Amino acid sequence: MKKGLWKALIVLVVIGGVAAFFSFDLGHHFTLENLKEKETWLRTYYEGHQLAVIAGFLGVYVFSVALSLPIATVLTLAGGAIFGFWLGTLVVSVASTVGATFAFLGSRFLFGDWVQRRFGDKLQPLNEGIKREGAFYLFTLRLVPLFPFFVINLVMALTPVKTITFFFVSQLAMLPGTMAYVNAGTQLSKINSVKEILSWQVLLSFAALGLFPLIAKKLADLLRARRAFKKFHRPKKADYNVVVIGGGSAGLVSSYIAAAVKARVALIEKHRMGGDCLNTGCVPSKAFIRSAKILSYIRRSREFGLGDATVTPNFQDVLTRVRRVIKEIEPHDSVERYSKLGVDCIQGEAKIRTPFEVEVNGRILTTRNIIVATGAGPLVPPIPGLKEIGCLTSDNVWDIPSLPKRLVVLGGGPIGCELAQSFARFGS
Repeated sequence: MKKGLWKALIVLVVIGGVAAFFSFDLGHHFTLENLKEKETWLRTYYEGHQLAVIAGFLGVYVFSVALSLPIATVLTLAGGAIFGFWLGTLVVSVASTVGATFAFLGSRFLFGDWVQRRFGDKLQPLNEGIKREGAFYLFTLRLVPLFPFFVINLVMALTPVKTITFFFVSQLAMLPGTMAYVNAGTQLSKINSVKEILSWQVLLSFAALGLFPLIAKKLADLLRARRAFKKFHRPKKADYNVVVIGGGSAGLVSSYIAAAVKARVALIEKHRMGGDCLNTGCVPSKAFIRSAKILSYIRRSREFGLGDATVTPNFQDVLTRVRRVIKEIEPHDSVERYSKLGVDCIQGEAKIRTPFEVEVNGRILTTRNIIVATGAGPLVPPIPGLKEIGCLTSDNVWDIPSLPKRLVVLGGGPIGCELAQSFARFGS
């Protein structure tokens, strides 16, 4: 059977099961009051049909959890009332984990590929975090009662967490809650409301237990960091709270925010303030694209009902305009502006000597924190002969003396596409 047919079948089963549950009002059979009324009958029936009752209970529990039906709490109490504490804990633990895994697999099969395909680039940091620490996240979510289990089942399916990890971590993390409810089920006659089972103290304990793995991991990371820093001298009084290396977009924003909260900031840039965005990237490319776009509109003037129009572009005038736009925006990223904001701007090449020391122009700056925002440069591929004949990059293309008659663009990313289209419109 094709994947699409399987998806349609699963959707029909889910919709049919949920619709039947609510249409026939099956929920009234799974209330605390109804369970208390039939407690004696259920125990008596179990004594004569043990295997059948266990199998039936497992089937109902797995089915209800897989469909995210709101009856798991009452079924867990029923497990304690019918089977007792130990057997009830075992049966409920297995059934709840199997049901959760079915819901997990169903959600992944129906929506996993679509979500990753549609939002994969935005989810990349989350995916990487889940791959590294998915078990910690899942364990914490399972233990903190604020997060409904059915939501965890469906949402975790959209992440790269492995199914086997989901199964065993879920079983372990749900065990404390399962034991609490099963134990309450053994005392069913004394319970008047589900709210009586878990007091706020117990819920708080579960939340603390859930946060424990993450707290322990952070403490372990802190101890490793202290051990790594032990061989370096930490100054008692540093010159700066933060030293930022690189005066591009990231470095400027970091410096601005740090200065805004009254931190002592040093910003080191070895070339030009504003970095790639101002000097060779966003600003010049968008100015260049706009000129090329207007030229294209003029040549298509008949499409807009304006008759024939001709223009002979002067390429050097276009590049002059690009440089003028850069000059207009340059003050926003200038040394003068950031100096007024309280940032010590230093021109020079930085060298990190220790986690607390940065050398620039022969001077040692001590600091509590270092932000490395040095950016990157264009990659020139190792093609034989390319270095000998010379090539253009997004860094030096703005300094060419004339429009190239022929141009080969290597790389179909945003920069390559923008420059290829613009140069083509100018006549290359």
